Amino acid sequence: MRPEKNSIVADLKEKLSASPFVIVADYQKMNVNHFADLRTRLAANGAEVHVVKNSFLRRAISDSGLPDVAEQLTGQTAVVTGDKDAAPVAKILKSFAGEFKVAAVKIGIVDKAVLSTQQISQLADLPPRDVLLAQLLGLLMSPATKLVRLLNEPGASLARLLNAKAKSMPAEIAPAKAEAPKAEEPKAEAPAAEATPAEAPKAEEATPEASA
Repeated sequence: MRPEKNSIVADLKEKLSASPFVIVADYQKMNVNHFADLRTRLAANGAEVHVVKNSFLRRAISDSGLPDVAEQLTGQTAVVTGDKDAAPVAKILKSFAGEFKVAAVKIGIVDKAVLSTQQISQLADLPPRDVLLAQLLGLLMSPATKLVRLLNEPGASLARLLNAKAKSMPAEIAPAKAEAPKAEEPKAEAPAAEATPAEAPKAEEATPEASA
């Protein structure tokens, strides 16, 4: 390969390696105005589009260690890369293709995973990455806050809480409640001990009869 071509491939490889995503679109039927408009829209989301030869892109993808998508690299190709989230970029491409009937997506690579045209379209419908992370964090933090609050309870409060929880459990799985009757057995035998004085008069009444 000629030095100038090697330079083009090296520059393209650098862009692919630095980008968390690579989206390949069909450049056919796009005019100068289309290209300028698409470039402006992408720039607002930290992305850029370049028209490249398929042979150069195949070489750059291979040198970058990305999955092989050579079979999808046909026709006139424009490659989109960036330094931010792929979802807003996919949304721009989907909207642009629907508006002008050009720049149809061929294939995509996101975090080194190959995505089909349909999957890129589904990605376009997702919220931005930071919104998704915030939603996930909200789900994780809700039970975590309760756990931290429980662990920060004073010892006595925590003991009362555990005791109340044990009392609310069924007898067969609450050992503390099951052992309670055994502790009260001595109190249950107390009436039997009190019956002895009641029987004493019978013994005393028998004594005069015997002396008679």
